[in-house]
Amino acid sequence: MVSVDGSVPTRTPAHAPRGLAPTLAVLEYHLVDYRRTWRSSAVSSFVLPLLTMLGFGLGVGAYVTQGVGGVDYLDFLVPGLIASTALQVAVGESTWPVLGNFNWTRTYLAQAAAPLRVVDILGGHLAFVAVRVLTSSAAFLLVAALFGALHSAWALAILPLVVLIGLAVATPVFAYSAWVRTDSYLAILFRFAVIPMTLFAGVFFPVDSLPVGLRWAAYVSPLWHGVDLCRAATLGVAPQWSITGHLLYLGAWTVGGWLLARAVFRRRLVL
Repeated sequence: MVSVDGSVPTRTPAHAPRGLAPTLAVLEYHLVDYRRTWRSSAVSSFVLPLLTMLGFGLGVGAYVTQGVGGVDYLDFLVPGLIASTALQVAVGESTWPVLGNFNWTRTYLAQAAAPLRVVDILGGHLAFVAVRVLTSSAAFLLVAALFGALHSAWALAILPLVVLIGLAVATPVFAYSAWVRTDSYLAILFRFAVIPMTLFAGVFFPVDSLPVGLRWAAYVSPLWHGVDLCRAATLGVAPQWSITGHLLYLGAWTVGGWLLARAVFRRRLVL
């Protein structure tokens, strides 16, 4: 039971069920809740990439007559947009929903009062974020295929890649959203992290054209590594950096973010 002040009574973790079943139950809860809003997000998943490619790929691309790096601007842009979409969906599902589950709806508190461990609550919600990232990116990939912007069978590798990109971003954002107490801090996250990352991580133009300071800031961001991998997959070329290095870097963000998020969730949910 959750007390009037919102605190969760102490319980012994050993009483919680083991295995993947509790995590899948939390995932099922989020999927059932998503049934009420999936139609609007499904429409936007197709309309947004369509408008983006028409506006940037064909509109702006018409003025980039020489292409970028030897390829048409649309072909250069599409993989960056797919990786950026994965980031934005991951951040969107990891900010206000997480803060709300602590402060407003108190869903996490109710789940913690049930025989669920912190890792079940966190893992189930992150699994839902991965599903949202995968479906949104798959819709973008389909629209890109209709525009003829995919030039290699390796483009299918983007589907597992976007899940990794999403988790590399979502796990630290989960920790941040669980740590802050008001949504004003979420606006700061978008203004000083998400927007600059989207603009300067190689989505719209090569990172090599940036000043040295901004270039290294782009290399540190997980989005650039995702963009480089997605661009290599759609074009069928080698990435600028090693594939193993990219995957290890994104994996490090995922593991580090998971450990941080688990610590913050545990502090707020277990007395």
